[in-house]
Amino acid sequence: MRSIIISTDHDLGRRLTAALEATGQIEVDRTLDHYPTAIGLVRTLRALATDVVFINFESLKQGLEMVQILEADGGQRQIVGFQSHIDTAVLRETMRAGVREFLTEPFEPRAVLETVESIKVLLRERPAVNESTNQIFSFLPSKAGVGASTIAVNVSGALARKPNTRVLLSDFDLSSGMLRFMLKLTNEYSVPDAISRVADIDENLWPQLVTPVLGMDVLHAGRLNPSYRIDPAQVANLVAFMRRTYQVLCFDLSGNLEKYSMELMQESERILLVCTGEIPSLHLAREKLAFLRDMGLSGRVSVVLNRVRKNPMFSQTKVEELLGQPVVRVFANDYEAVNHAVVEGKLLDSGSELGRSFAEFASQLVDQPEVKQAASKRRFLDYFKPAPTLATPGRD
Repeated sequence: MRSIIISTDHDLGRRLTAALEATGQIEVDRTLDHYPTAIGLVRTLRALATDVVFINFESLKQGLEMVQILEADGGQRQIVGFQSHIDTAVLRETMRAGVREFLTEPFEPRAVLETVESIKVLLRERPAVNESTNQIFSFLPSKAGVGASTIAVNVSGALARKPNTRVLLSDFDLSSGMLRFMLKLTNEYSVPDAISRVADIDENLWPQLVTPVLGMDVLHAGRLNPSYRIDPAQVANLVAFMRRTYQVLCFDLSGNLEKYSMELMQESERILLVCTGEIPSLHLAREKLAFLRDMGLSGRVSVVLNRVRKNPMFSQTKVEELLGQPVVRVFANDYEAVNHAVVEGKLLDSGSELGRSFAEFASQLVDQPEVKQAASKRRFLDYFKPAPTLATPGRD
């Protein structure tokens, strides 16, 4: 079980920590030496995935305010009161507030263990709820240079303009990530730093790792380091923290289908496969669709057609027939506007045609998360003949 202690008496909090950890059944992640604000407390609880909150009722008024905040949050976390001495008036008021467990010094091992066992039973019956978002979008390029990062930046920025929406954009293209350059970021911390310190990340460390820009937080890929390797398990732990901290997560991927990228796509509600109407891009888009289908992810994939000119070689309909998958969004080619935005380190003008298109797509993602079924027609396959299927020994 994970817990925090709220105590203005530092020494008392330290002694309680020692007594709790001696049981071997409860971990104290944080001791707050003040009664926090509602926002600060909820942020800490979600960042640490807290199960139990120990509150020092030295100040009855402020202690009861903490109980009210916890009840209003709806996280179903267990609350234990404590003091340096027994105060019947405090016990009476805390029980009225719903606090059923209370500890006093000298924190005898038997009394502490009984309280911990009681908490375990209550948590089994009604586990703590740590709010976690499912609005996770991965931007996967069919090949390098199709503009997936441009779409990721502008769609994330449009999502961040929605009221009460905290958005995180992370660059997981560790071989050639562009977000640091595109947004003119100077923060030296990056995805590898977040991965290496994932066990220590909390609401205090995290703001040092990300950069607030254009209304969202951005975690860039860092300097080029082809030899860097990521453990997918570390990615899962990092994403769990992100999900508790933000309403929307956007991942800009390399397209190389690394193991950690697959972990991110497994976490994603939508995988946005970005391609252009050029033959190499469409060929690789088709290959990746087949691969993702084999990995059981086809139901999450949506095709985005980028940089479409007025008279393209392949129309949207032909691209859909070719890929066997509907195109959920088409973005026009506006080379000059995109390059101007990159030079300025800004989003595209929200009043421009392309800027409005990004905003509309952002709304489509959060308002209509369902993925259309793949189209049945397939033509124009002469350009993309698959390799012959080899017979499997022992099969008819």
